[in-house]
Amino acid sequence: MSSLVVALFISLLLESVGRGLVEAKTRTAVGEARSGVLTVEGDPRLLSEELTRPELVSGLEDVFEDLARRAAGSDYRLLLVDAPDSGGAFSSGGFSDEDVPQELLDRLDARDVPAYVFAPVPAGSSESSLVVGSPVRLPQELGRYRLFQVFPLTAERDTLSLVRRTATVSGVLLVGLLALITGLVARQVVAPVGAAARTAARLASGRLDERLTVRGADEIAQLGSSFNSMADALQSQIRLLEDLSRVQRRFVSDVSHELRTPLTTVRMAADVLFDAREDFPGGASRSAELLQAELDRFEALLADLLEISRYDAGAADLDVSATDLCPVVRRVLAAATPLAGRHGTRFDVHLPARPVVADVEQVRIERVLRNLVVNAVEHGEGKPVEVTLEADDAKVVVTVRDHGVGLQPGQAGMVFTRFWRGDPSRARTTGGTGLGLAIALEDVRLHGGWLQAAGAPGRGSVFRMTLPRTAGRPVPDTPLEPPR
Repeated sequence: MSSLVVALFISLLLESVGRGLVEAKTRTAVGEARSGVLTVEGDPRLLSEELTRPELVSGLEDVFEDLARRAAGSDYRLLLVDAPDSGGAFSSGGFSDEDVPQELLDRLDARDVPAYVFAPVPAGSSESSLVVGSPVRLPQELGRYRLFQVFPLTAERDTLSLVRRTATVSGVLLVGLLALITGLVARQVVAPVGAAARTAARLASGRLDERLTVRGADEIAQLGSSFNSMADALQSQIRLLEDLSRVQRRFVSDVSHELRTPLTTVRMAADVLFDAREDFPGGASRSAELLQAELDRFEALLADLLEISRYDAGAADLDVSATDLCPVVRRVLAAATPLAGRHGTRFDVHLPARPVVADVEQVRIERVLRNLVVNAVEHGEGKPVEVTLEADDAKVVVTVRDHGVGLQPGQAGMVFTRFWRGDPSRARTTGGTGLGLAIALEDVRLHGGWLQAAGAPGRGSVFRMTLPRTAGRPVPDTPLEPPR
């Protein structure tokens, strides 16, 4: 941009200087031509009315020699020509009547007043000159003369060339100076900002010990100091949160493990009471049934907590094998059929005719599908639930779609959050733990796949599980459109 601006400035400068030189040259040439005409018309040797033509020609020759001597010091050439039918011409510097531009002759013929043109002299020359033509009026009617003067533009061209060279060199130096200034600015300002951006990226990647090197006491140094203070505060808070999270995970893991022993004892006693409930009075029998049901929910919650704690501790292992997913989907739907019957829901199943084999851990994928299908039934309001299995060479896609209450805007990204419920009252009637979808998400991620959700109020929800057919091969994350 600087080079473009400098080039434009040089172009305007050269145009202005060139136009000024030509205008000055034109004024000088026109003045010189007028002076030459006055010299010829006012010479005493040509004013007598008794001059014969030979005497007039002789006098004109003397006057022309005086003009030629004056022109020799000014580097311009003269031509004094009479009317075409009179014959005779005086010239200096090899300038002849054949060199007079036709355009200038036409102008003189049209108006018979001084005129000038820019033309190459002699014809065919590579450089133009300023040619001025003026009519010369003598008292004797012995001929109609015209004075032509050729003013070379060599000096003006040399001046313009000098200005061009000077401006070009100055422009190059100016651009170099701007480049130097830009480099200094980049070193003083842009480079520290770039270092701050790189340090921020490293901080974002988890390298919390990264800091900026602060030098000096200017605004950039103050920015670096503020950045380091912010990084210290972030590091302190992140470590505090990590410690709290670690304590929380340890607490959940320890409590989950410690509860298994007393739960086993309570379960044994509850089984005895449940088996003998027919011998109890009505209230005691109902209490035994409620105790059995709540113990089932408690065991499910405890199992989910143990599974989550394994993921938090990084102890979850994946044992994959080539598995046909069509029977897996059928088993999950068969197990969910009693629940669907209680809700008045039917399944619309779309499975390919050929086996769909993928490298998966069957237990985990079956658990994911069970969570998705059960959620669809419980939130589908008795409307059909669509289950679709599709596959290509790289991936397997299972889609579970219900037509129930759907999801509010912004809830699609929250359904996989632990203990989150979109409808607390519904959660109390269906008895979910709030961990099923969170565990399902971790199971799918462990396989290197994607679990996505989308929904719209009153139009239902759709969940899509995408798994690679070959273990370790990533699959792209494509957006999931909400149901319409």
